[in-house]
Parts: sequence; C-alpha cells; structure tokens
Amino acid sequence: IFFSLGPGFGVLLAFASYNKFNNNCYKDALIISTVNCLTSFMSGCVMFTVLGYMAEMRNEDVGDVAKDTGPSLLFITYAEAITNMPASTFFAIIFFIMLITLGLDSTFAGLEGVITAVLDEYSVLLRKHREWFVLGLIIFCYLGALTTLTYGGAYVVKFFEEYATGAAIIAVVFLESIAVSWFYGMKRFCRDVKEMLGFSPGWFWQTCWVAISPIFLLFIIASFLSTPLEIKLFDYTYPYWTAVVGYCIGTSSFICVPSYMVYKIIITPGTFKQRLLKSITPEVEENETPNSGVHLNSV
Repeated sequence: IFFSLGPGFGVLLAFASYNKFNNNCYKDALIISTVNCLTSFMSGCVMFTVLGYMAEMRNEDVGDVAKDTGPSLLFITYAEAITNMPASTFFAIIFFIMLITLGLDSTFAGLEGVITAVLDEYSVLLRKHREWFVLGLIIFCYLGALTTLTYGGAYVVKFFEEYATGAAIIAVVFLESIAVSWFYGMKRFCRDVKEMLGFSPGWFWQTCWVAISPIFLLFIIASFLSTPLEIKLFDYTYPYWTAVVGYCIGTSSFICVPSYMVYKIIITPGTFKQRLLKSITPEVEENETPNSGVHLNSV
C-alpha cells in the first residue's frame, strides 16, 4: 500500500502543486488513500484466487505455485491461468491492456514528478523550452531502459526492484516527516493547513506525523539494514559485489539530504551548538513574519 500510493517519489507533490491554494487537500488525501487501499485489497483477492485456481489445476500447494518469481509469475503463471478460463481470448486482451496502461500511467506520473521539480527550480532557463527538456528526459530514460530488454533484462529489473526503491524511498519519506513535524514544527504546519483549509488537523493526525509514522518508518529501515539481502532469481544467485553496487544506488536517492545538512552546518558561523540550532530553524522570508504562514504562487 505504501509503494502503490507513491509517497517519496515526488509524484504527489508534483500533482498537488497544480492545485489552487485553498483546494481541500484533506478530502483528496482521504479519498485517494481509501481508494488505493480498497484497490490493493481487491488486487490481492484476485491474485490469490488465480494462484488457488492454478494450484487446483496443477494438483500442487499454493505455496509451490507462488514460488514462481519475477516475470514468470506474470507472463507464465497468469497467462496459463487465463488460457484455462472461459472466454480466454477476451480476458487475455483486457489483461495485457491493463498491463500496458498500468505501465504507461506509472511512467507518466514518475516523469511528471521529475519534470515539475526541475522546471520549478530552473524556471527561467527551461520554462520556454519545456518540450525539448521533456523530450531529452524521455530519450534518456528510454536509453537507460534498453538494458531491461536484453537476455539478462529480468535480472536487471530484479536488481533495481530490490535496491533502487525499498528502503531508499522509505528513508526519503522518513527524512520528510522529520523535517516537517520536528524541524519545521507541528504548530507552524497546522497553522499553514488552517490558512489553506480553514481548520487545523486533529490530534490523531498530529500524533501520527510526530511519532507513529517516523517510528514505523525507522523500524522498517532498521529491519532492512539488519537483514543481509540475498537476491535470487530463478536458479541464479546474485554475487556479493552486486549488493555493494545496490546499496550505493539506494543511498544515492537520499544522500543529498545529509550532505547538505553537513554543508549547512560547516558554512554557518558560530559555535557548533549555535550552527546546529540555526540549521534546523525554519527560515523566514524578508517580506514575511514568523506568523504569516505559507504563501504559494498559483500555477
């Protein structure tokens, strides 16, 4: 559910940046989270129904059928199950159309997260050349994805699936939650939400943001790091050096945050305690007061 909703990828922030300032994001968040959870539960029911059907057809246990991993579970096990269903041609067509649309939708969302962030940061340079920038980004992603179409493409996909996301994305969300709820301050954040929506978040949401969510995220990260990750696909076990490369790739997703923290502390004048306190204190614009809230430019 965490990865299907997509926090940490920047997609939700990119799409939300196009909303009006007074848009009811509270209602939107509840609706999207509810629909996402229900869809995930329904997908789980469908998945295990198909696995149970295949186990009955093969006279095997569900655990033996579910051992098929990677592309084989999708393109072999599920394809075999569809061919044994009534109106198999119809279900095969809509099944693979679903896969295509799911891949395109995920690609559009992921690219939009990058495009919006870069254009907002370098708006003067790239705003007038948005089409060329998007074209260059798509070509770059296309060339990078060509490795997944080789004979070893399944192993490349498995490698990035285990290391490029996972704990790296959870670490990004953990840093975001700490930065907003602890450093920026829950009072400031609730005041900003009230200025946008007209009401402040309740104590339940504040407790989740301050304590429950960071604790759960930190527990997941610690569990991931405490367990040596041994990747195996089909009959091939990945060598040790791939784990080193994988951890470097995963760390690259959020290494800029602690790096900038160290840089900020170094360039800030004063004693170490003064520099640390000043670095975690929210900055106030010259034309704002500490109680003026957040003002966003409409897009």
